[in-house]
Amino acid sequence: MVSGQIYIVGPCAAESREQVLETARQIIGVLRDRLRLTEQRPAAPDRLIFRAGVWKPRTSPDTFQGIGAEALEWLAEVKETYHIPVATEVATAEHVEAALRAGIDYLWIGARSSATPIVVQSLADSICDLRFETSDLKGILIKNPVNKDAALWLGNIERLEKSGVPVIAVHRGCGHEPCWSMAHQVRLARPDIPMLLDPSHMSGDAAQVPVLMEKIAELGLDGAMIEVHNHPAEALSDAKQQITPEELSAALTEQRPASPDRTKTANADRLELNWLRAEIDELDEHLWDTIAARMEVSQRIGAWKKSHGVAPLQPERYQMIVEKIKDRSADRTQTDFALRLYDLIHEESLRQQI
Repeated sequence: MVSGQIYIVGPCAAESREQVLETARQIIGVLRDRLRLTEQRPAAPDRLIFRAGVWKPRTSPDTFQGIGAEALEWLAEVKETYHIPVATEVATAEHVEAALRAGIDYLWIGARSSATPIVVQSLADSICDLRFETSDLKGILIKNPVNKDAALWLGNIERLEKSGVPVIAVHRGCGHEPCWSMAHQVRLARPDIPMLLDPSHMSGDAAQVPVLMEKIAELGLDGAMIEVHNHPAEALSDAKQQITPEELSAALTEQRPASPDRTKTANADRLELNWLRAEIDELDEHLWDTIAARMEVSQRIGAWKKSHGVAPLQPERYQMIVEKIKDRSADRTQTDFALRLYDLIHEESLRQQI
């Protein structure tokens, strides 16, 4: 594991006592040498945290919704057995109370809850009211909202900070897209708090998790929150995006060294360039996907024109689009570029129709 970084790892959901304890055992096993663990020595509590969802806010009520409060006992057993802190997701005041009374060290607030400020405020109030009488809560993890809204994410961070508990931002993207611009805005606004990557939800694909983890060093992030299951194919939720403990070990072994202190001017400038390039790369993906989709529609238009005896080139339609481009362009230079670009797209669209 890269020095100083935080890794929150474990299954999407706690499915059974055996599954939770076996996954934890395997994770500790593959990371033992890297962390220099012994039975008497705690597992670097600030760097390795075991996670598992107890209550699962799934889209369909017909899918696995989590075991519930009973599974908190299994997390407590992991904590006692392996001397590592544990984390679970909360979505209601009742969840907060049950988790704190069970000795859970870190609470995380998921993307669905993060989309609703009233829910986040209620959770923050519950944490503030309960934490001193129930446990020594070490931190709150707040994922970005499901919608691309940096201001909402920042507002949630502020709400939670008023509880007096350290807050960690977790960037999981929107859907299965990175949404780097949103994370970039939050990173610039709050460089004082850790930001972790959630490559499991960002990709929705176990094969892409190690690839996305390369962004940790590249963007100066502080670690990752990764779904790890002892038998991913048998998982009751998120089976396609969970990796095995062995795959986790391999991905961490391939991690590049952490970037130097990002407060240094030269390094901060380099990180800023990397963030901007990540934004450009994502925009390019959208651009190519949009062009490909346009060509597919052009093929369908071509089929319609052939069946109705209509020529591929329709000058009136072409001129109408040209005028729209001129109206939307801010200046002459932008207009000239837009027209040249559209000519290339239009030429290829005609070719697709022939």
